[in-house]
Amino acid sequence: MKVVSIVFLILFGLVPCVVMAEVQHAMDAKTFSFYLENDVFAGTDRHYTSGVRLTWISPDLTHFREHQPLPEWSQPVIKRLPFINKPGYQHAVYLSIGQKICTPEDTTRSDLIEEDRPYAGLAYLAIGFQSKNNRRMETLEFDVGIIGPHSYAEDVQTELHEWLDSPVPSGWDNQLDDELVVAVVYTHKIKLIQSGLGNGFNYDFIPHVGGGLGNLKTYTNAGAQFRIGWNLPNDFGTFLIRPGSECNVPIDERDPRFFPRYHRFGVHVFTALDLSAILYDIFLDGNTFKESHSVDKEFFTANIMAGFSLIVGRFKMSYAYVYQTKEFINQQKENVFGTITICFTY
Repeated sequence: MKVVSIVFLILFGLVPCVVMAEVQHAMDAKTFSFYLENDVFAGTDRHYTSGVRLTWISPDLTHFREHQPLPEWSQPVIKRLPFINKPGYQHAVYLSIGQKICTPEDTTRSDLIEEDRPYAGLAYLAIGFQSKNNRRMETLEFDVGIIGPHSYAEDVQTELHEWLDSPVPSGWDNQLDDELVVAVVYTHKIKLIQSGLGNGFNYDFIPHVGGGLGNLKTYTNAGAQFRIGWNLPNDFGTFLIRPGSECNVPIDERDPRFFPRYHRFGVHVFTALDLSAILYDIFLDGNTFKESHSVDKEFFTANIMAGFSLIVGRFKMSYAYVYQTKEFINQQKENVFGTITICFTY
Protein backbone atom coordinates (compact mmCIF):
# COMPACT_ATOMS: atom_id res chain seq x y z
CA MET A 1 0.00 0.00 0.00
CA LYS A 2 2.90 2.34 0.76
CA VAL A 3 4.35 1.79 -2.73
CA VAL A 4 1.01 2.60 -4.37
CA SER A 5 0.67 5.74 -2.27
CA ILE A 6 4.17 6.92 -3.23
CA VAL A 7 3.48 6.39 -6.96
CA PHE A 8 0.23 8.36 -6.72
CA LEU A 9 1.91 11.20 -4.83
CA ILE A 10 4.70 11.47 -7.40
CA LEU A 11 2.41 11.38 -10.44
CA PHE A 12 -0.24 13.72 -9.08
CA GLY A 13 2.45 15.97 -7.64
CA LEU A 14 3.51 16.67 -11.20
CA VAL A 15 0.12 18.14 -12.11
CA PRO A 16 0.60 21.58 -10.50
CA CYS A 17 3.91 21.85 -12.35
CA VAL A 18 2.47 21.09 -15.76
CA VAL A 19 -0.68 23.21 -15.46
CA MET A 20 1.40 26.24 -16.39
CA ALA A 21 2.64 24.56 -19.58
CA GLU A 22 -0.16 25.57 -21.96
CA VAL A 23 0.07 23.54 -25.16
CA GLN A 24 -1.74 24.84 -28.23
CA HIS A 25 -2.24 21.66 -30.27
CA ALA A 26 -3.89 18.41 -29.23
CA MET A 27 -1.23 16.38 -31.05
CA ASP A 28 1.43 17.89 -28.76
CA ALA A 29 -0.47 17.18 -25.54
CA LYS A 30 0.10 14.50 -22.92
CA THR A 31 -2.66 13.03 -20.75
CA PHE A 32 -2.88 11.55 -17.26
CA SER A 33 -5.85 9.24 -16.68
CA PHE A 34 -7.00 7.94 -13.29
CA TYR A 35 -9.59 5.14 -13.12
CA LEU A 36 -11.35 3.89 -10.01
CA GLU A 37 -13.94 1.10 -10.00
CA ASN A 38 -15.53 -0.11 -6.77
CA ASP A 39 -18.73 -1.84 -5.75
CA VAL A 40 -19.03 0.46 -2.73
CA PHE A 41 -20.61 2.96 -5.16
CA ALA A 42 -23.39 0.41 -5.71
CA GLY A 43 -23.75 -0.55 -2.05
CA THR A 44 -22.32 -4.07 -2.44
CA ASP A 45 -19.10 -5.86 -1.52
CA ARG A 46 -18.66 -8.99 -3.62
CA HIS A 47 -16.91 -10.58 -6.62
CA TYR A 48 -15.21 -7.85 -8.69
CA THR A 49 -14.91 -5.46 -5.78
CA SER A 50 -12.18 -2.98 -6.73
CA GLY A 51 -10.02 -1.80 -9.61
CA VAL A 52 -7.62 1.11 -9.94
CA ARG A 53 -5.44 2.22 -12.84
CA LEU A 54 -3.21 5.20 -13.54
CA THR A 55 -2.01 5.95 -17.07
CA TRP A 56 0.29 8.44 -18.77
CA ILE A 57 -0.23 8.87 -22.52
CA SER A 58 2.38 10.46 -24.77
CA PRO A 59 1.82 13.15 -27.40
CA ASP A 60 1.68 12.19 -31.06
CA LEU A 61 4.88 10.30 -31.92
CA THR A 62 4.45 10.15 -35.68
CA HIS A 63 8.01 11.43 -35.94
CA PHE A 64 9.12 9.41 -32.93
CA ARG A 65 12.78 9.42 -33.95
CA GLU A 66 12.80 13.14 -33.18
CA HIS A 67 11.45 12.62 -29.64
CA GLN A 68 14.31 12.33 -27.21
CA PRO A 69 12.22 10.87 -24.30
CA LEU A 70 11.99 7.56 -26.18
CA PRO A 71 15.08 5.39 -25.60
CA GLU A 72 17.04 4.61 -28.74
CA TRP A 73 16.59 0.83 -28.35
CA SER A 74 12.79 1.20 -28.44
CA GLN A 75 12.62 2.87 -31.87
CA PRO A 76 13.21 -0.20 -34.08
CA VAL A 77 10.86 -2.23 -31.85
CA ILE A 78 8.04 0.32 -32.20
CA LYS A 79 8.63 0.62 -35.93
CA ARG A 80 8.00 -3.12 -36.43
CA LEU A 81 4.83 -3.39 -34.36
CA PRO A 82 1.66 -4.11 -36.39
CA PHE A 83 -1.31 -1.74 -36.61
CA ILE A 84 0.40 1.29 -35.09
CA ASN A 85 2.50 2.74 -37.91
CA LYS A 86 -0.17 3.54 -40.48
CA PRO A 87 0.52 6.60 -42.65
CA GLY A 88 -1.79 9.53 -41.96
CA TYR A 89 -2.53 8.42 -38.39
CA GLN A 90 -1.45 9.83 -35.04
CA HIS A 91 0.71 7.47 -32.97
CA ALA A 92 1.06 7.41 -29.19
CA VAL A 93 2.53 5.29 -26.42
CA TYR A 94 1.06 4.91 -22.95
CA LEU A 95 2.24 3.43 -19.65
CA SER A 96 -0.10 2.13 -16.95
CA ILE A 97 0.06 0.77 -13.43
CA GLY A 98 -2.97 -0.90 -11.87
CA GLN A 99 -4.51 -3.31 -9.42
CA LYS A 100 -7.62 -5.52 -9.44
CA ILE A 101 -9.29 -7.24 -6.46
CA CYS A 102 -11.89 -10.04 -6.47
CA THR A 103 -13.52 -11.85 -3.54
CA PRO A 104 -16.38 -14.30 -2.95
CA GLU A 105 -19.78 -12.94 -1.92
CA ASP A 106 -19.50 -13.96 1.75
CA THR A 107 -16.31 -12.35 3.04
CA THR A 108 -17.09 -13.14 6.70
CA ARG A 109 -16.11 -16.81 6.28
CA SER A 110 -12.47 -17.84 6.73
CA ASP A 111 -12.85 -21.30 5.18
CA LEU A 112 -12.57 -22.10 1.48
CA ILE A 113 -15.94 -21.49 -0.21
CA GLU A 114 -15.72 -24.00 -3.05
CA GLU A 115 -18.91 -22.92 -4.86
CA ASP A 116 -17.89 -19.23 -4.96
CA ARG A 117 -15.12 -17.46 -6.83
CA PRO A 118 -11.57 -17.41 -5.40
CA TYR A 119 -10.00 -14.57 -3.50
CA ALA A 120 -7.56 -13.06 -5.99
CA GLY A 121 -5.60 -9.87 -6.52
CA LEU A 122 -3.59 -8.61 -9.46
CA ALA A 123 -0.93 -5.91 -9.66
CA TYR A 124 0.32 -5.10 -13.14
CA LEU A 125 2.20 -2.82 -15.49
CA ALA A 126 1.12 -2.16 -19.07
CA ILE A 127 2.57 -0.54 -22.16
CA GLY A 128 0.28 0.31 -25.05
CA PHE A 129 0.62 1.62 -28.59
CA GLN A 130 -2.11 3.59 -30.32
CA SER A 131 -2.76 4.53 -33.93
CA LYS A 132 -5.70 6.84 -34.63
CA ASN A 133 -7.29 9.41 -36.84
CA ASN A 134 -10.59 11.24 -36.50
CA ARG A 135 -12.61 8.08 -37.29
CA ARG A 136 -10.62 5.04 -36.15
CA MET A 137 -8.36 3.99 -33.28
CA GLU A 138 -6.33 0.79 -32.94
CA THR A 139 -4.61 -0.18 -29.70
CA LEU A 140 -2.07 -2.88 -28.97
CA GLU A 141 -1.32 -3.39 -25.27
CA PHE A 142 1.15 -5.65 -23.45
CA ASP A 143 0.50 -6.46 -19.79
CA VAL A 144 2.75 -8.09 -17.22
CA GLY A 145 1.86 -8.57 -13.58
CA ILE A 146 1.59 -10.84 -10.60
CA ILE A 147 -1.49 -12.50 -9.19
CA GLY A 148 -1.44 -13.80 -5.63
CA PRO A 149 -0.19 -12.57 -2.24
CA HIS A 150 2.50 -10.36 -3.79
CA SER A 151 -0.15 -8.32 -5.59
CA TYR A 152 -0.79 -6.92 -2.07
CA ALA A 153 -4.53 -6.94 -2.73
CA GLU A 154 -5.17 -8.25 0.78
CA ASP A 155 -3.21 -5.36 2.32
CA VAL A 156 -5.00 -2.77 0.20
CA GLN A 157 -8.49 -4.13 0.89
CA THR A 158 -7.81 -4.57 4.61
CA GLU A 159 -6.53 -1.02 4.98
CA LEU A 160 -9.42 0.41 2.96
CA HIS A 161 -12.04 -1.48 4.98
CA GLU A 162 -10.45 -0.33 8.23
CA TRP A 163 -10.47 3.24 6.94
CA LEU A 164 -14.16 2.91 6.00
CA ASP A 165 -14.91 1.17 9.33
CA SER A 166 -16.21 -1.87 7.41
CA PRO A 167 -15.77 -5.58 8.28
CA VAL A 168 -12.40 -6.88 7.08
CA PRO A 169 -12.65 -9.91 4.72
CA SER A 170 -11.61 -13.07 6.55
CA GLY A 171 -10.74 -15.51 3.77
CA TRP A 172 -7.59 -14.16 2.14
CA ASP A 173 -5.62 -17.22 3.32
CA ASN A 174 -7.44 -19.05 0.50
CA GLN A 175 -6.38 -16.68 -2.29
CA LEU A 176 -4.73 -17.85 -5.51
CA ASP A 177 -0.99 -18.47 -5.32
CA ASP A 178 1.64 -16.16 -6.73
CA GLU A 179 1.91 -16.42 -10.52
CA LEU A 180 3.46 -14.22 -13.16
CA VAL A 181 0.81 -13.30 -15.72
CA VAL A 182 1.16 -11.81 -19.19
CA ALA A 183 -1.31 -10.74 -21.85
CA VAL A 184 -1.37 -9.09 -25.25
CA VAL A 185 -4.59 -7.27 -26.18
CA TYR A 186 -5.81 -5.67 -29.40
CA THR A 187 -8.76 -3.25 -29.63
CA HIS A 188 -10.27 -1.48 -32.64
CA LYS A 189 -12.73 1.44 -32.27
CA ILE A 190 -14.53 3.32 -35.03
CA LYS A 191 -16.78 6.40 -34.98
CA LEU A 192 -19.50 4.91 -37.14
CA ILE A 193 -21.90 7.82 -36.63
CA GLN A 194 -20.87 11.38 -35.82
CA SER A 195 -23.34 14.25 -36.14
CA GLY A 196 -24.32 17.67 -34.81
CA LEU A 197 -27.71 18.83 -33.58
CA GLY A 198 -26.90 22.56 -33.63
CA ASN A 199 -25.93 25.06 -30.89
CA GLY A 200 -23.01 22.89 -29.81
CA PHE A 201 -25.05 19.70 -29.24
CA ASN A 202 -23.63 16.54 -30.78
CA TYR A 203 -23.94 12.78 -30.69
CA ASP A 204 -21.83 9.86 -31.84
CA PHE A 205 -21.85 6.07 -31.95
CA ILE A 206 -18.57 4.19 -31.38
CA PRO A 207 -18.50 0.39 -31.92
CA HIS A 208 -15.45 -1.64 -30.86
CA VAL A 209 -14.04 -5.13 -31.31
CA GLY A 210 -11.00 -6.78 -29.81
CA GLY A 211 -9.47 -9.69 -27.98
CA GLY A 212 -6.72 -10.80 -25.67
CA LEU A 213 -4.31 -13.72 -25.38
CA GLY A 214 -2.35 -14.85 -22.34
CA ASN A 215 -2.47 -16.67 -19.02
CA LEU A 216 -4.17 -13.61 -17.48
CA LYS A 217 -7.19 -13.80 -19.78
CA THR A 218 -7.90 -15.13 -23.26
CA TYR A 219 -11.06 -13.77 -24.87
CA THR A 220 -12.74 -11.86 -27.69
CA ASN A 221 -15.11 -8.95 -27.19
CA ALA A 222 -17.31 -6.53 -29.10
CA GLY A 223 -19.66 -3.69 -28.22
CA ALA A 224 -20.49 -0.05 -28.74
CA GLN A 225 -20.97 3.28 -26.98
CA PHE A 226 -23.49 6.04 -27.68
CA ARG A 227 -22.89 9.60 -26.48
CA ILE A 228 -24.97 12.76 -26.68
CA GLY A 229 -24.38 16.17 -25.15
CA TRP A 230 -23.13 19.72 -25.42
CA ASN A 231 -19.53 20.27 -26.59
CA LEU A 232 -18.94 16.55 -26.96
CA PRO A 233 -15.23 15.71 -26.57
CA ASN A 234 -13.51 14.67 -29.77
CA ASP A 235 -12.10 11.41 -28.44
CA PHE A 236 -13.17 7.76 -28.43
CA GLY A 237 -15.43 7.77 -25.38
CA THR A 238 -15.22 6.56 -21.79
CA PHE A 239 -14.60 2.92 -20.98
CA LEU A 240 -13.96 0.59 -18.06
CA ILE A 241 -10.60 -0.50 -16.65
CA ARG A 242 -9.75 -2.97 -19.38
CA PRO A 243 -6.61 -3.53 -21.47
CA GLY A 244 -6.73 -1.31 -24.53
CA SER A 245 -9.34 0.99 -22.98
CA GLU A 246 -7.34 4.23 -23.08
CA CYS A 247 -9.59 6.39 -25.25
CA ASN A 248 -9.93 9.75 -23.46
CA VAL A 249 -7.20 11.64 -25.33
CA PRO A 250 -8.31 14.60 -27.52
CA ILE A 251 -7.83 13.98 -31.24
CA ASP A 252 -7.62 17.59 -32.40
CA GLU A 253 -8.58 21.18 -31.56
CA ARG A 254 -12.30 20.47 -32.06
CA ASP A 255 -12.24 18.94 -28.59
CA PRO A 256 -13.54 21.46 -25.98
CA ARG A 257 -10.36 20.93 -23.93
CA PHE A 258 -8.65 22.96 -26.68
CA PHE A 259 -11.27 25.67 -27.07
CA PRO A 260 -10.16 29.22 -26.22
CA ARG A 261 -9.51 29.71 -22.52
CA TYR A 262 -12.65 30.22 -20.36
CA HIS A 263 -14.78 28.40 -22.97
CA ARG A 264 -13.57 24.90 -22.13
CA PHE A 265 -16.71 23.32 -20.82
CA GLY A 266 -18.91 20.46 -21.96
CA VAL A 267 -21.34 17.90 -20.62
CA HIS A 268 -22.71 14.68 -22.08
CA VAL A 269 -24.34 11.38 -21.14
CA PHE A 270 -23.37 7.99 -22.48
CA THR A 271 -24.37 4.36 -22.48
CA ALA A 272 -22.31 1.37 -23.56
CA LEU A 273 -22.54 -2.37 -24.06
CA ASP A 274 -19.62 -4.82 -24.14
CA LEU A 275 -20.04 -8.54 -24.90
CA SER A 276 -17.26 -11.05 -24.23
CA ALA A 277 -16.58 -14.67 -25.14
CA ILE A 278 -14.07 -15.99 -22.61
CA LEU A 279 -11.83 -19.00 -23.15
CA TYR A 280 -9.68 -18.56 -20.04
CA ASP A 281 -9.72 -16.23 -17.00
CA ILE A 282 -7.25 -16.87 -14.21
CA PHE A 283 -9.54 -15.11 -11.71
CA LEU A 284 -12.11 -17.90 -12.27
CA ASP A 285 -10.08 -20.83 -13.67
CA GLY A 286 -7.44 -20.58 -10.94
CA ASN A 287 -3.67 -20.82 -11.17
CA THR A 288 -2.32 -21.97 -14.52
CA PHE A 289 0.56 -24.18 -13.42
CA LYS A 290 -0.60 -25.60 -10.08
CA GLU A 291 -3.72 -26.83 -8.35
CA SER A 292 -5.86 -24.06 -6.85
CA HIS A 293 -9.40 -23.04 -6.10
CA SER A 294 -11.48 -22.50 -9.26
CA VAL A 295 -15.10 -22.28 -10.41
CA ASP A 296 -16.95 -23.20 -13.60
CA LYS A 297 -17.06 -19.92 -15.52
CA GLU A 298 -19.67 -18.60 -17.87
CA PHE A 299 -18.20 -18.46 -21.37
CA PHE A 300 -20.29 -15.44 -22.40
CA THR A 301 -20.67 -12.27 -20.32
CA ALA A 302 -21.94 -8.72 -20.81
CA ASN A 303 -21.28 -5.32 -19.27
CA ILE A 304 -23.90 -2.58 -19.54
CA MET A 305 -22.79 0.91 -18.55
CA ALA A 306 -24.56 4.28 -18.25
CA GLY A 307 -23.11 7.54 -17.02
CA PHE A 308 -22.19 11.16 -17.63
CA SER A 309 -19.05 13.20 -18.31
CA LEU A 310 -17.98 16.79 -17.69
CA ILE A 311 -15.29 18.78 -19.46
CA VAL A 312 -13.90 21.56 -17.27
CA GLY A 313 -10.78 23.23 -18.63
CA ARG A 314 -8.29 20.52 -19.47
CA PHE A 315 -10.05 17.99 -17.23
CA LYS A 316 -12.49 15.30 -18.33
CA MET A 317 -14.39 13.71 -15.42
CA SER A 318 -16.80 10.80 -15.79
CA TYR A 319 -18.98 8.65 -13.60
CA ALA A 320 -20.86 5.51 -14.66
CA TYR A 321 -22.93 2.73 -13.14
CA VAL A 322 -22.12 -0.75 -14.45
CA TYR A 323 -24.24 -3.90 -14.53
CA GLN A 324 -22.29 -7.11 -15.19
CA THR A 325 -23.90 -10.47 -15.95
CA LYS A 326 -22.95 -13.58 -13.98
CA GLU A 327 -19.38 -14.73 -14.51
CA PHE A 328 -19.58 -18.29 -13.15
CA ILE A 329 -22.16 -21.06 -12.95
CA ASN A 330 -23.08 -20.92 -9.25
CA GLN A 331 -23.04 -17.14 -8.97
CA GLN A 332 -26.17 -16.04 -7.10
CA LYS A 333 -26.33 -12.37 -8.09
CA GLU A 334 -25.12 -10.24 -10.97
CA ASN A 335 -22.35 -7.73 -10.28
CA VAL A 336 -22.93 -3.99 -10.00
CA PHE A 337 -20.33 -1.32 -9.40
CA GLY A 338 -19.52 2.31 -10.05
CA THR A 339 -16.62 3.74 -12.02
CA ILE A 340 -14.93 7.15 -11.84
CA THR A 341 -12.52 8.44 -14.47
CA ILE A 342 -10.49 11.66 -14.20
CA CYS A 343 -8.29 12.72 -17.12
CA PHE A 344 -5.99 15.73 -17.32
CA THR A 345 -4.52 16.87 -20.65
CA TYR A 346 -1.54 19.24 -20.66
